[in-house]
Amino acid sequence: MDPDLSPATDPSTLAALAELVAIVARLRDPEAGCPWDLAQTHASLIPYVLEEAHEVADAIRRDDASHLEEELGDLLLQVVLHARIAGERGAFDLAGVARAIGAKLVRRHPHVFDPAAERAADPEAVRRSWEAIKAAERAEAQAAADPAGVSQPPSPSPLSDQLASKVRGQPALAGAMTISLKAAAAGFEWESMEGVWAKVQEEMEELRQAVASGDRAHAQAELGDVLFTLVNVARWCGLDPEEGLAGTNRRFLDRFSRVEAALGGDLGGRGIAELEGHWQAAKAMIRAEQGEPGPAS
Repeated sequence: MDPDLSPATDPSTLAALAELVAIVARLRDPEAGCPWDLAQTHASLIPYVLEEAHEVADAIRRDDASHLEEELGDLLLQVVLHARIAGERGAFDLAGVARAIGAKLVRRHPHVFDPAAERAADPEAVRRSWEAIKAAERAEAQAAADPAGVSQPPSPSPLSDQLASKVRGQPALAGAMTISLKAAAAGFEWESMEGVWAKVQEEMEELRQAVASGDRAHAQAELGDVLFTLVNVARWCGLDPEEGLAGTNRRFLDRFSRVEAALGGDLGGRGIAELEGHWQAAKAMIRAEQGEPGPAS
């Protein structure tokens, strides 16, 4: 990537990144490093990568700048640590990671970096251009893998294969929405919202029957079907299931903390009627604090 394409990087930023790289190198030092860090592999760090990414998203949702700064640091650590582990095996290093993503950004944004390219009118135009460039890159990679042209020209990947590749790294809920959107765009769609609600009822009944049967594997599968159908409800209504569930989690924890406070932190031995009374009181209190009219619901 041509350094003249962007303003000079702040030296303090480069120094801070260099210091972080040096710290991670020290942690991975075979002689004087940290036993925990030395024991880590790409695979063992998967839960931490996912956890840090979700904590970044949570800080963004709560508009908490100081927390976001901290969580982005934790996520950056994962990038540096993975690059260090790969570098120790001679696979790649942090410089390669940075160069690769920089080159990709320039390549996929001709409307910004190529003076001869047509300007993008809106985000949708950028998306179309991005997908077209990705497709061209895949074709080039296939041609490079078969320079003599011995094999037959590859046929377009089926939509199912494309979706499997796309959702592989996504959380299940986000993957379900991706699949739902693409399948609907391809014509695999209900005729009306009534059909979606009917499917919800059908799947709920199948879940009830599976649970009643005592077959855990069957119940697990039916639970997934219910959740997938509810994702389709969200798509039809223009809602974001991830944001919806995240909001419910936050509201539950807020109310639950107030119930705990009302009971002095001791929920043991309380009847459901008493707990429900405190729960409703907590909801009413939150509603009043937010200036919402009407009774708690």
